[in-house]
Amino acid sequence: MENYTMEGRTYRYYGQDAPLYPFGYGLSYTTFQYRDLVLNPPVLPVCANLSVSVVLENTGQRDGEEVVQLYLRWEQSSVPVPRWQLVAFQRVAVPAGQETKLSFHVGAKRRAVWAQDWRLEPGTFTLFAGGQQPGQQRRAPSEVLSARFTVTGAARPLRGC
Repeated sequence: MENYTMEGRTYRYYGQDAPLYPFGYGLSYTTFQYRDLVLNPPVLPVCANLSVSVVLENTGQRDGEEVVQLYLRWEQSSVPVPRWQLVAFQRVAVPAGQETKLSFHVGAKRRAVWAQDWRLEPGTFTLFAGGQQPGQQRRAPSEVLSARFTVTGAARPLRGC
């Protein structure tokens, strides 16, 4: 095998066609609502880490668990990258009618791309937070929030950070 690209071989690299059963697919006995997605800092140096917080509310009448998922999308990259990539997740139990604020740490290495070596590149990124992949359709409503952040500086090898 000489072609090691993943393009066309896994749903992460397919065009606009969504997979039949994407990661995180499923139903719940309750409903959840996401709000107040905060990225800190919104502009960061190429080697810096990102802090993320989001509020999750159980709007249903039953206690429930939700797997909160964070996905990253590169707006421009020098090499082929997935449409979005899972960078963090956390299972959390939320009683009916209650809410909780979740915090995540997204390390710089989660933004690295493979270009003969792992490297970090500047640019604009979109971070998605929700109970499913961005754009996923399912019966139980679970919106996905998004926010953009910018990475500044020159591209550099990951090991140089």
